[in-house]
Amino acid sequence: MKRCKWVENQDKLYIEYHDTEWGVPKYNDRELFELLILEGFQAGLSWWCVLKKRESFRLAFDNFDVNKVALYGENKVKELLKNEKIIRSKSKILSAINNAEIFIKIQKEFGSFSNYIWHFTDNKIIKNKNDIIPPKSELSDKISKDLKKRGMKYVGSIIIYSYLQAIGVINDHETRCFKY
Repeated sequence: MKRCKWVENQDKLYIEYHDTEWGVPKYNDRELFELLILEGFQAGLSWWCVLKKRESFRLAFDNFDVNKVALYGENKVKELLKNEKIIRSKSKILSAINNAEIFIKIQKEFGSFSNYIWHFTDNKIIKNKNDIIPPKSELSDKISKDLKKRGMKYVGSIIIYSYLQAIGVINDHETRCFKY
């Protein structure tokens, strides 16, 4: 079975992520929040680094319950900074809390975060037809700018492009890949 080149020679966890999750449209706000936060933690690191710590992140961040994360205080931040099973970056942890608060505001404004994120493409999936994946696009620039204006952190255009791929707004599977 042919897959995208970036997943060849990877371990089972990475292949499973590619085969079952990456590029699959997501509409559930909990999943959308989880991936938004994980993409922020990935900044400056590899997705593999985040993926292998994903279950630990779920435990540490109350299964990415946005309402719980938004209420994290100083004691929870200290607890997370001591957790060796996650990426212990104070700025990224504080960003996750900040972004949770803004995520909730977006939910209230649009009825759900899903409505918000999918409205940028009129609920359509962008299916790219070339095998060279760009690091960002006009769409990721636009969403990044909007999220930053609302006060979110770790939502630069490159992070948002990767996020849009992960949640299936953009299908960047290579034409040779069985997921294309």
